[in-house]
Amino acid sequence: MSSPPAPWPQPLPLFPLQTVLFPGALLSLRVFEARYLDLVGECLRSQQPFGLICLRQGAEAGAIREPVQLEDVGVLAQLDEVDAEQPGILRVRCTGGQRFRLLGKPTQRENGLWQCAVEPVAPDALRLPGPAMLSTVSALADAIRKLQEQDRVPFAPPFRLDDAGWVANRWCELLPVPLAAKQKLMALEDPVIRLSLVDGYLRDKKVVVG
Repeated sequence: MSSPPAPWPQPLPLFPLQTVLFPGALLSLRVFEARYLDLVGECLRSQQPFGLICLRQGAEAGAIREPVQLEDVGVLAQLDEVDAEQPGILRVRCTGGQRFRLLGKPTQRENGLWQCAVEPVAPDALRLPGPAMLSTVSALADAIRKLQEQDRVPFAPPFRLDDAGWVANRWCELLPVPLAAKQKLMALEDPVIRLSLVDGYLRDKKVVVG
C-alpha cells in the first residue's frame, strides 16, 4: 500500500511566472537562477511540490526593477523529471496539481525565493458537459487527434472528455487569451461555468459552430 502524500510545506515555496498553470497541465521549465535551482533540489529531496503562481506585475528573473505582485490563486507543480541541460541549468518537467489560495502577503527568503502560507482550493467536482457543450468537446477531441498526428503530446492521458473541468482546462491551455483572463478561468470554482465561458469564446471566434 502506498503511503499518503506528505502535507504541503507551510509556507509554500512559490515560483512566479508570467504564465497560468492549470490542474492536470504539463509544464516544462528551464531553471537557472540560484534561488530556483535551490527550490528544485529542495523539492527533489522532500518529494513535495512547489507553488506556481502567475505574476501580475514584476520581473520573472534577475534584478527586480518594480514591485512584484502575485495573483491570489496558484497551482501546485509536481516534479516529474529533472535533467541537467548543462552546468547550472536544469530542464524541469512537471504536472499541475491542486489549486491553492494565498493566505496573507508573500515574503522572501534570504536567497530571494518567494513563499507564503496557503490554503487548498477544492478540486473541480466531476460534472458532465451538458448537451449544448458537445460541439466544444468534439472540437477538443479533433484538436487532440490532429496534434497527435504531428507527434505532439499536448496533454497527459487519460483524456477525460466526459469531465467538464478537464475539457475547459485543456481549452484554456490552447486558446490565445490574455493572462488575466486565463487566471480568472483557472480560479473559477465551478467547472461548468468555466466550460460555458470557454464555449462562448469558441463560438464567438467561430472555432465551434452549431
